[in-house]
Amino acid sequence: MMTPTDCSPAIRISTDRITLSDGAEVTTTTLEPTSHGNVVSRLGEVIICHGTPWSARMWLPLAHELAQTNRVRLWDMPGYGDSIPATSGDYIADPSETSAQPTDDPLAEAASAVDLITQRRRLAELIDCWDVSNPYVIAHDIGGAVALGAHLLEGCDFASLYLLDIVTLDPWGSPFFRLVAENEKVFATLPPRLHRALVREYIAGAAATPSDESRSGEVRSNLSDDHITELSAPWRTEAGQAAFYRQIVALRPEHTAPVVDHLGEVRCPVRIGWGEDDPWIPVDQADRLAEALPGNPHVTRFPHSGHLVPLEAPHDLLVDVTAWLDV
Repeated sequence: MMTPTDCSPAIRISTDRITLSDGAEVTTTTLEPTSHGNVVSRLGEVIICHGTPWSARMWLPLAHELAQTNRVRLWDMPGYGDSIPATSGDYIADPSETSAQPTDDPLAEAASAVDLITQRRRLAELIDCWDVSNPYVIAHDIGGAVALGAHLLEGCDFASLYLLDIVTLDPWGSPFFRLVAENEKVFATLPPRLHRALVREYIAGAAATPSDESRSGEVRSNLSDDHITELSAPWRTEAGQAAFYRQIVALRPEHTAPVVDHLGEVRCPVRIGWGEDDPWIPVDQADRLAEALPGNPHVTRFPHSGHLVPLEAPHDLLVDVTAWLDV
């Protein structure tokens, strides 16, 4: 499971729900030391931006480790995790079709937006709400596009960026993305059991496949069944099923193109991490990204890991992130 097993009493964990100016509600989690001696926040604030179809929960174990000496802030982007509107946490009980109700409320329409442009603006506003100056930012998958967009196009200043298997450079967007974009209503109204099976297989496919596959020839994943169950949980509610396909449709390469155009203007140090066996975004994108960024940033490759390094190689990632923070 992804909940930290060593919940030290020296770490305070608090949650909050912040309503942004566009009406979107963001669930946040803050982890920090309970004492306030010289070790507290010696490196400043750390903000972690998750990717898709993930949520902040995937980052709790790493956040718990970093919070021994830092204040770590997690947030579920609207449309993900605990920021899915009207989520109840219950599994879908029946296959009845649901559809979003039309609205003439501009604020409601803005709150439901889950595209990358809107999410980067929300991150910028959230940083203002937190009154955080020059945070260290860890970003994964589309969280990389969101963080880079907030930095390059929304004026956010960062102390440093750690970019892990990020979505930014072309090409990105799998054939599955394109299929959903062309058939969103069909997917959104799948019988719940089929939807749950699809989500589980999709999530399992993000990890690397162990080299010692079973004799039966069954393709396995680095992820445990518990990991897959927990990662898919937000999408297995009635609201989550619609949200799962909505966010896929909203993710468009044209929204990352302006970020790519400005990569040479990044104003802070960057470190890049990548799973060597990432089946979703090939590791050669790490080198291409480093070439596009100023200062020839360091690239760490995680052997035998796929797209979900925080779960596939948690210790190695902690070591690398700690080295990044100590620079």
